[in-house]
Amino acid sequence: MPAGRAGRPAAGFTGASARRRKRLPRARRHGGPGAGHPSRRHAIMAMQDVQSGPPEVPIDLDRVGIKNFRLPLLVRDRTRGRQHTVADVELSVDLPAQFKGTHMSRFVEALSGFAGELDLVTFKALLEDVRARLEAQNAHMTLRFPYFLSKASPATGAAALMDYACLVSGEFEGDKFRLTLGVDVPVMTVCPCSLAISDQGAHSQRAVISIRCRFSGLLWLEELIETAEAAGSSPVYALLKREDEKHVTEQAFANPTFVEDVARQVARSLREHPKVTWFRVEVESFESIHNHSAFAGIEGRNAR
Repeated sequence: MPAGRAGRPAAGFTGASARRRKRLPRARRHGGPGAGHPSRRHAIMAMQDVQSGPPEVPIDLDRVGIKNFRLPLLVRDRTRGRQHTVADVELSVDLPAQFKGTHMSRFVEALSGFAGELDLVTFKALLEDVRARLEAQNAHMTLRFPYFLSKASPATGAAALMDYACLVSGEFEGDKFRLTLGVDVPVMTVCPCSLAISDQGAHSQRAVISIRCRFSGLLWLEELIETAEAAGSSPVYALLKREDEKHVTEQAFANPTFVEDVARQVARSLREHPKVTWFRVEVESFESIHNHSAFAGIEGRNAR
């Protein structure tokens, strides 16, 4: 064998001459036995669409889709105009009884074309696109994301970012479209009963107020956050100096409140809000003296 051909190992892949490479058998170069044959190419083009076939159990499914899909998102911010965040997406459609499965890749294709700025127009357009791609009657999408506000401490004014768990959920049922806005807001509560019966102090804890609402016009996330924080014994803060901690403690103990009181206060505020048409409130208190939580909930509708 002449020197410099197959008898000499190549120094590397980059820049190697095709004439100097050892040629592979045809089957290995083209992906296996028969890969280059016309019948093989035809088989690839005519792959079976298993999803469109009949299922073993022909029952309509309300929702099929994808979840835990992350997507960059641009949300309207009342103070700064816009805020960049990352959304956890759940996207689904209905599936008739005659189909075995849906086409999961089409959900990702629809989301890949999403510009990322969240408003009513883009939300509806995305759901309409999903319905068209999957030939569905109904479509549902929920975006869950952290929303950050700069919050000053009550005494010293020291500012730090506070994060809130928020969501936007929308659905098409036939031609009917509904959009729901939601926030989960932590607060502090002091037990009125414990305060009344104790010679010194009372038990206090953190609670989370969950608000879900439908509305007309423009409703800021900040409005719902402020409504929730006003209903507890005290708001909670990311940053507190000693003077702030004293202020928060004294404020909370001067304003003891049951979990039931918190739910009622939030419900009253939402009933009086001129843009809210429907709401659901749930308050969960992580009781400091128990190994369980206390909760209260209410749902209401406003005639607008």
